[in-house]
Amino acid sequence: MAFELTEEQRDIMDMVREYAQKELKARADECDKTGVFPKESLAEMAEMGLMGLNIPEEYGGSGMDDVTKVLVVREVAKACASTAEALAVHLLVNYIIRANGNEEQKKKYLTMAAEGKLGAFALTEPGAGSDAQGIRTSAVKDGDDYIINGSKVFISNMGPDEGDYAVVITSIKDDQGEKTTAAFLVDRGTPGMEIGKVEDKMGIRAASVSELIFTDCRVPATQMLGTVGQGFKIAMSGLNSGRIGIAAQACGVAHAALEEAVRYTKERVQFGKPISANQGVQWYLADMATQVEAADLLTINAASMMDRGEDCRANCSMAKYYAAETANLVAQKALQLHGGYGYMKDYAIERIFRDARILTIYEGTSEVQKMVISRELLK
Repeated sequence: MAFELTEEQRDIMDMVREYAQKELKARADECDKTGVFPKESLAEMAEMGLMGLNIPEEYGGSGMDDVTKVLVVREVAKACASTAEALAVHLLVNYIIRANGNEEQKKKYLTMAAEGKLGAFALTEPGAGSDAQGIRTSAVKDGDDYIINGSKVFISNMGPDEGDYAVVITSIKDDQGEKTTAAFLVDRGTPGMEIGKVEDKMGIRAASVSELIFTDCRVPATQMLGTVGQGFKIAMSGLNSGRIGIAAQACGVAHAALEEAVRYTKERVQFGKPISANQGVQWYLADMATQVEAADLLTINAASMMDRGEDCRANCSMAKYYAAETANLVAQKALQLHGGYGYMKDYAIERIFRDARILTIYEGTSEVQKMVISRELLK
């Protein structure tokens, strides 16, 4: 397969790369140390049109395709994985609202998103991770409203001081009294919704990941996305987009690790020569570069298929699975090439190594991706 980026795509990629390497990379270590959410960076990206990257122009967005999204998220992740995580989740929420919202909802939330208001996706629960149909958070009809009770965990972009609205997936009973699902748009500050535990994470430390608690949270029926019974379908509608987003993050992290390895091995002198002169090190780097290139191509191919409206479930899972595993493997090898220095916080590879670890876990573990891929093969 071969891809030729358009001039516009190259221009956007180059613009984001210049910004990310100059601004985001300089802040990455401090973000990691403090765990402070990168509000300043997201505000800057909103000014650049990146928060509305996949929003139609009629709602104030940039109207770009999924290939462009991959290029942007990859460049951001190469500089700061925490910022890339926040951006990727926000773009996923944009996609869900764009695909499932009515006109009034799209006008309100997509316009807000393009201006920089931050979206979150609340699906995961303590007992419902990969088993998304096992959700217990409930919505009960009460006049013109729904009352939501329950809790969500590991929710990105909804922390103590960040996050403006969330797509919340709940269980609900249909007209026949049968249990099904629904999706709601819930604004920050809605009475009955509160931020619970804020997670202290190994990596992507500046990306907010929190518990959401709903206690008799009253939400107008007009805030339902789609209709009763469509919650699971709406949640699943965003999976391909979400997996491409994580794959793009993984590609960026892998690129960052490879670049650190190349730089360090050229600078580190042992026995009178740079360690990059050793054939064993060169082979390490060759393997790493080949794997990163393959991850890039798998991810861009999946995004291109999505842009064309093709069935790309298997391809999105392949991209997410391979890119995430590659990011971890390349980060591990890059750290090994740094020797003892790689274990120290003075070197960027220590942070990159920790940031990479989540990639094989969230938005569907590597094992789940293999289930999806094999199921598509065998159907």
